[in-house]
Amino acid sequence: MRYRLTYAYKKHGLNIRKRVIDMKVRGKNLLLKDLIVKLEEKGRQENVPFWTSLAKKLNRPRRKAYEVNLFNLAKNATGKETVVVPGYVLGSGEIAKPLTIAAIKFTGKAEEKIKKAGGKVLDMEDFVDSKPNLKTVRIMG
Repeated sequence: MRYRLTYAYKKHGLNIRKRVIDMKVRGKNLLLKDLIVKLEEKGRQENVPFWTSLAKKLNRPRRKAYEVNLFNLAKNATGKETVVVPGYVLGSGEIAKPLTIAAIKFTGKAEEKIKKAGGKVLDMEDFVDSKPNLKTVRIMG
């Protein structure tokens, strides 16, 4: 069943309710809920399906969360792309390419190996705020 969620915020001292998303945001931590709402809103405002797709992928149950190993990233990504993982990056495997990777969470080994290869590790909120070129972004998960 789908629900309409209203997101309330304050503007000039007034409580304004704004209809943001047309899906149920699952029970998650507050930061992730806010990120999902922000992505869905950004997708509707800019009319870019990438952001709404990413919001839907982040809104999965925890038991079905995406987990991507480093050897999958090394095999499927080129060095010029930014890879977005709507879940966790695990440290299994080696990586030789300097990749820019944005994810919800990284294991310690994964973060260490990515930085050792010359890549960048981004938090999902930092990635969204950085205004990336979406032609060079790939969602893996």
